[in-house]
Amino acid sequence: MTSKAKILAVSFFIWLGKKRKRGKNMETKEKNVATPYDLDGKPPLKLAIPLGLQHVLAMFVGNLTPLLIITGVCGIESGSSIQVALLQNAMLVAGIVTLIQVYTIGPIGGKLPIVMGTSSGFIGVCRSVAITMESGVAGYGAILAACFIGGLFETVLGGFLKPLRKFFPAVVTGTVVLSIGLSLISVGIGSFGGGSSAADYGSLENLFVGTFVLVVIIALKHGTKGFTSFSSILIGIIVGYLVSIPFGMVDFSSIGEAGVCQLPSLMHFGVQFEPSSCVALGILFAINSIQAIGDYSATTIGAMDRTPKDDELQRGIVGYGLSNVVGALLGGLPTATYSQNVGIVTTTKVINRWVLGLAAAILGIAGLVPKFSAILTTIPQCVLGGATVSVFASIAMTGMKLVASAEMDYRNSSIVGLAAALGMGVSQATAALASFPTWVTTIFGKSPVVLATIIAVMLNVILPKTRDEQKEEAKKKIKIEQKLEEDHREFGE
Repeated sequence: MTSKAKILAVSFFIWLGKKRKRGKNMETKEKNVATPYDLDGKPPLKLAIPLGLQHVLAMFVGNLTPLLIITGVCGIESGSSIQVALLQNAMLVAGIVTLIQVYTIGPIGGKLPIVMGTSSGFIGVCRSVAITMESGVAGYGAILAACFIGGLFETVLGGFLKPLRKFFPAVVTGTVVLSIGLSLISVGIGSFGGGSSAADYGSLENLFVGTFVLVVIIALKHGTKGFTSFSSILIGIIVGYLVSIPFGMVDFSSIGEAGVCQLPSLMHFGVQFEPSSCVALGILFAINSIQAIGDYSATTIGAMDRTPKDDELQRGIVGYGLSNVVGALLGGLPTATYSQNVGIVTTTKVINRWVLGLAAAILGIAGLVPKFSAILTTIPQCVLGGATVSVFASIAMTGMKLVASAEMDYRNSSIVGLAAALGMGVSQATAALASFPTWVTTIFGKSPVVLATIIAVMLNVILPKTRDEQKEEAKKKIKIEQKLEEDHREFGE
């Protein structure tokens, strides 16, 4: 080989080596760039921000509506500085607890793409607590105390999650969720008419605006796709708000009085420990932990093609409990996992924690701006009623789907029928408990959910299983025994 040929050959191999190295560097760089479909990593902001905002839009209305309803029951004036501050806290708490669930603090948080916010499932019990107390403000203080105790109870419950799951099969959880949805319908209809305490309650103007909002939501939800479909409730409220202005339903004075930026105040109402209220909300926290397990399972199965691990569930429920402790200190109502955001995750397969973290940050920033919260307090009750009726109806339908997922034989039909009938019946005829102490009425008579849950769990334990269920349990027992025998044999060898 001539010297010229040697030089050409060496040059070729040097060029080839550089090309390979450059290719490996590009490959490594591409691997380091996360996509929205990866659990970890940081996708580009131009993708992450819109995807995070999508989650905020999906849960924003549901996060604030329970507080607007409960403050109205407690006699806290609409548009007042107190209501504005509480709405700030609701947004800030939602942002904080979502960050805890997504990024975790030690053993706290499931480290999964879950969004949390104020729960509609607690409205009935919180409303009954507020009505029971002599003063509305004292009623809100009693709610916060019960949330604090309930959050601690939920945290302890998370440590014993695995052995307790057997008491809440689909037929029981379905009955509970169904009872929650049915109990909230009357609350939605009350807001639909303008609020039961309003001077113009049931007026034609209120009914027209409420109906208009409901029609807009149904049309967008079922007649469109994409953004307008999953944001149908938000759009319905905005359109209804604009329509209500000519009717003189909106007062803008509170917006001018509100500040631009303000930190939340701790323990604004103080706390008032009322034992029966703590028991009632404690039971409901246990129920909602089962619903949270369902949301975790739906997220991992639908978007990650696997079931949630026991430690993920345990950390998630512990985080759920402690988030309610923090929320109570900030004046927030009970929080829960948001099923509509689970639907977004499972539909889009976007599971990136950075995306969910940005959504939480947007909520937190909104919670530091009083003027933004003041705008929300001007939304008329009839507009909220038109929106919440559809939300509460969907909760009831979710319960029916869970019930239908179990075999509806005579045993399961008895559990669902008796639990729902007694729970709803006693709450509508509380005079039947007149001979009992007041605390009994507060726990079992004010909300159908607590009584329905207790009856469903008891009947599921007491009533004999069907032959098919007994066979399934026998098969599981045999598998467990075989596994133990194999482990014992392996250990002996």
